[in-house]
Amino acid sequence: MKVIATAGHVDHGKSTLIQALTGIDPDRLAEEKRRGMTIDLGFAWLTLPDGEPVGIVDVPGHIDFIKNMVAGVGAVDAALLVVAADEGVMPQTHEHLAVLDLLAVPRGVVALTKIDLVEEEGWLELVEEELREELQGTTLAEAPIVPVSAYTGQGLDDLLLALQDALAQAPPHPAEGPPRLFIDRAFSMAGFGTVVTGTLKEGVLQVGDEIVIEPGGLQARIRGLQSHKQRIETALPGSRVAVNLTGLHPSQLHRGQVLTAPGRVKSSKRVDVRLRAWEDAPAILRHNMEITFHSGSAETIGKLRLLEGDELLPGEATWAQIELRDPVAVSRGDRFIIRRPSPSATLGGGVIVDPAPRRRHKRRRPDLFRRFEALLRNDPIELAALTIDGRGPVPPKAIAEALQLTPEQVDAALTNLLDSGRAWRLADDLPELMSDPAWERIVARMQRILTAYHEEHPAWLGMPRDALKGRLEPRSGWSVRVFNAVVDRALAQGVLREDRGFLALTDFQPRFTPRQQAAADRLLAQFHAQPYTPPSYRQALEMVDDETLTALLQRGDLVRVGPDVLFLKATYDDMLARTLDYLQTHGQITVAECRDLFGASRKYILAFLEHLDRERTTRRQGDYRVLL
Repeated sequence: MKVIATAGHVDHGKSTLIQALTGIDPDRLAEEKRRGMTIDLGFAWLTLPDGEPVGIVDVPGHIDFIKNMVAGVGAVDAALLVVAADEGVMPQTHEHLAVLDLLAVPRGVVALTKIDLVEEEGWLELVEEELREELQGTTLAEAPIVPVSAYTGQGLDDLLLALQDALAQAPPHPAEGPPRLFIDRAFSMAGFGTVVTGTLKEGVLQVGDEIVIEPGGLQARIRGLQSHKQRIETALPGSRVAVNLTGLHPSQLHRGQVLTAPGRVKSSKRVDVRLRAWEDAPAILRHNMEITFHSGSAETIGKLRLLEGDELLPGEATWAQIELRDPVAVSRGDRFIIRRPSPSATLGGGVIVDPAPRRRHKRRRPDLFRRFEALLRNDPIELAALTIDGRGPVPPKAIAEALQLTPEQVDAALTNLLDSGRAWRLADDLPELMSDPAWERIVARMQRILTAYHEEHPAWLGMPRDALKGRLEPRSGWSVRVFNAVVDRALAQGVLREDRGFLALTDFQPRFTPRQQAAADRLLAQFHAQPYTPPSYRQALEMVDDETLTALLQRGDLVRVGPDVLFLKATYDDMLARTLDYLQTHGQITVAECRDLFGASRKYILAFLEHLDRERTTRRQGDYRVLL
């Protein structure tokens, strides 16, 4: 099944020609019939001489409705460019041809219509010569030009044969992978409910399939399928399809959404692209300019970020990132058009290389452009390597989702990278993959984080593991196992050292300032003088600053057993040993007995015993503690 779309200047006879070829009037709106002009997309179908069915999308030619024209040609196999013989090439002929070229519509036929109105000898030859010049340098440069008249029928058979030849060169649409149907209409039909129509660019749809609509993540089930008003059980890629859905209301759906399989296509408000400025663009493309973005049947406002320079002259190409007002559901390799919002005009177009970049890119980065080149070449091995380099540690499933590759493609690419040593597993019991560049990036980031932390807290042993995890890759979503594997590797390589659960750079040595050391010595002297009734936490903070007290706790000079109760480490160890000895001898101990054992007040003893409960050394039973 194949689909063609018309293109051409207003009033050059597109709809009339389609009606003559198919017997179907593609103008479905009352206003279109009243004005005698196509406003929105129209649809028809025919059967070629060889029996092949073909869907037709008829697009408006008026300058005010070019955005609708763009929505109609995003997923077609060939274009039918219509040019009136009595007028020749006109402004929208020129712009429609530019759109077809920027969208890389690879083949087509030119219908030279209204030849019945041409009386002057030699006029048709002049128009054909003008057309040939217009087509040069575009994807339709070799398109046949067929003179026709929709009123007399002259040339219609030749036109059908030319369309048949053009479509015979079109490769089949991929049936593997997730389906993608670009929605161009959504409505309710009596007795059926919600219906959407569109061109099924790839994949297969079947009655009963569970589907999702993106953007929006709307889930539904296919109740029925039609193509060319015939009920079908399976819709094949490349066909025009009407899909009857259960579970959704038409108000939830609109042109620009994509019907696909759950979990296979992601929406994004940012895309990375290879952009070419139209040679006849009416304005220079500038960094941060506002544009309208069109891809598939979607349209939204966006901001153009040029990544290589500050402006792009007509005919030039560059890498760019487009930030969108509304999310779109596109895939790598999809074509797009950008237009000036006001006054409306086509500016350029190109191909999407990353449909959902994770971040706003810094400009003028050669490493980023190398990644874009690999994305453009669609080399699975190079793409997987670049993904691991930039995002490692990363599991194979995430690589497949990020690159929109099949699991089989990812498995083959990863086997190559592992065998060649360009990638390695972070740990034997983890699926996450790493590479030397990814590891160097992580090490450099750890060193920067810990260097700053040591400068801020020179007396502390280091950073707690949880704190380092949060700062190292705050958006990565690393599991604890992955983070611990990263730390274990860094410890094994001597990048880090660990002391009592605190991580530090290998050459870092915690140190007090002379003032802090003197204050610490005075505080510890008090703890030695009053071992079982020492200063409280609040009293300690009156003698030393928070930095010093935290350092004493980290080093183990002091032990905090309660919110306001501290003991000297040697005192705590003595109390623990004597309490355990008492429990082993007597089997149980009360707060009063423990208080008498050390001659301390209830405040200190209760905090000490509750601490042992939390440490699972003891368990409380009524008024007693017993060994756990």
